Amino acid sequence: MADVVDLIMADHREVERLFDVLQNEPDKRALTLPELSALFVAHSRAEEAEVYPVARSEAAEADEVAHSQEEHAQAEELLAQLKATDPNDPSFETKLNEFVEAVQHHVDEEESQVLPGLRDRLDEARREELGKAFAASREKHIGEQPGQETKQELLVQARNAGIEGAGGMSKEELTQALKSQ
Repeated sequence: MADVVDLIMADHREVERLFDVLQNEPDKRALTLPELSALFVAHSRAEEAEVYPVARSEAAEADEVAHSQEEHAQAEELLAQLKATDPNDPSFETKLNEFVEAVQHHVDEEESQVLPGLRDRLDEARREELGKAFAASREKHIGEQPGQETKQELLVQARNAGIEGAGGMSKEELTQALKSQ
């Protein structure tokens, strides 16, 4: 099984490839956007469930994880707006560019801050174990759409973001707390 850092970076490269198609081949947008959405959501959920808790506790990356969790929430909201826009609508291009910028910023930070911490602080066996868990979680979440998180997934996101008192919140309150960060 592959190292979790390698798996995450491979997903990042695939997202960038899909961005290129969306930006440069407008006739392929209708088919490419669902593929991008499925990968992005599954990747995010797998990071949130498997990687971020370990990065917080074992790799001393609490601040970076909280920030990454916030960026996931923002990007997912932008993705939902993009998906709600007809690819032929003139506003699609603007929404696509906002989403691409948000995700690219997240990828740049994650690859320069969080992932090096995982490589430095976790041994190879632990990174491979985490890679297996990440891949299984990603597979489980393929096909989910933005905004379809369960309450348990929202609780994990809230913990990753350092939100106090999340355990006593309803699903709606958790969603609002994550959005208002």
